[in-house]
Amino acid sequence: MFIDSLLNKTDTIYSSLSAATKFSIASTEKNKLSNLANELDYSEIIQLEFYVQEQISKGKEICDLIIGDFDTTQFPIPAFLRQEIQNAYEARHNDYPPLEGVYSLREEIAKLTRKNFNVDYDPSGEIIISGGARPLLYAALLSLVSPSELVVYPAPSWNNMYYAKMCGAKSMAIQTSLANHFLPTARDLSFSLKKARVLSLCSPQNPVGTMFSKQVLKEICDLVIYENKRRLMYSEKPLYLIYDQIYWMLTQNAEHYNPASLCPEIKDYLIVIDGGSKSFAATGIRVGWAMGPKLVINKMKLMIEHIGAIAPKAEQLAMAALLKNDKYLLDYLHLFKNKILNSMLVLHTAIQTMKQEGLPVDSMLPMAGIYISINFDLKNKVMPNGKKIKTAKDISLYFIDQAGIAIVPFTSFGTTSIEADNWFRAAICTIAPEQIAATIPRLREAILKLNIAA
Repeated sequence: MFIDSLLNKTDTIYSSLSAATKFSIASTEKNKLSNLANELDYSEIIQLEFYVQEQISKGKEICDLIIGDFDTTQFPIPAFLRQEIQNAYEARHNDYPPLEGVYSLREEIAKLTRKNFNVDYDPSGEIIISGGARPLLYAALLSLVSPSELVVYPAPSWNNMYYAKMCGAKSMAIQTSLANHFLPTARDLSFSLKKARVLSLCSPQNPVGTMFSKQVLKEICDLVIYENKRRLMYSEKPLYLIYDQIYWMLTQNAEHYNPASLCPEIKDYLIVIDGGSKSFAATGIRVGWAMGPKLVINKMKLMIEHIGAIAPKAEQLAMAALLKNDKYLLDYLHLFKNKILNSMLVLHTAIQTMKQEGLPVDSMLPMAGIYISINFDLKNKVMPNGKKIKTAKDISLYFIDQAGIAIVPFTSFGTTSIEADNWFRAAICTIAPEQIAATIPRLREAILKLNIAA
């Protein structure tokens, strides 16, 4: 009776409202959601991919180079890894793994790190496994950053702004330049780190594929160490460095550096994010790992527990077996990287040919990873429909519609500098090389159709 009475009163009040008020109440969708849900949106990369998939569903042929994934027919996972996953499931390893990850994998990660970087991590407390690298990046920030504290990262870079927002943190993008391969220097960072709680870096970098030199990375590490010594005197919270090296095994004639190998003192303030998703064309296998101080790793484990972002046990056991098989691993990576480079050269060579013909284009091969960077200097040119190209997004949409090729502007990675505004990322492993080659004439024709604005 009590509830019926309340409902009757509510109905009476609602009936007395004007139609406009009722419509306003019903249509205010934001009132139904949290502040975070209202503020957060899909990344510009995913929004562009939505548009591409919509066009494909309508029958349009598009060479889709947006998402950092692999065409599994062209780039299958290692046969050894596939067999070990099957073996693990046949052995009925489909139960829960330990929350921190199976010990055999943590042990092999420790050995891999010691062998390649001469840095020691205790597999019992300084390494954690998760369902890919993404949950680890998020868990690291959740473990370190309180609401309104500052996360600093370079632009362009991948997803830092979204993870910071999900933690309720403030974020600051440090703009970089082509002269420094779109990577920050210690000088670039020096004025922003005094108030930062976390500095988030990625090398090899996404989107550009460039890597920190030994000197530049050492100077940044020294800056973090100096800042933490200063804070110690004033009993302030320390500054942490999150270092994403998910592409390091895919280096092309370059050397990757680990911050702790250059500056052992930084190890107490360093969280390294890594995994097998990119290096083994295993994006769907979802096995990532992080290394860092026990205090932080233990709290990241707590975050992973509540999020439930745990990598399947069978995949973890298989990844451990792969990392243990040194000769197979090296042979696989050698062939894999050559195949990636061959795909890159198809697009790079075509762009360079257009450049020699006098078209306003350029391209830059990466030092590592699966992305090639392309420059299209097409601002203020007029499209066949009479509209002027004003933004990098205009260029992306024009190429999707007119050339059937989809690439991502650096502006989708947080860049605001004029210098970076003409640069785009192409993920060359998403499609067969011959399909990329077949797209080049359409791309060239689309560029030639553009007129210079009066």
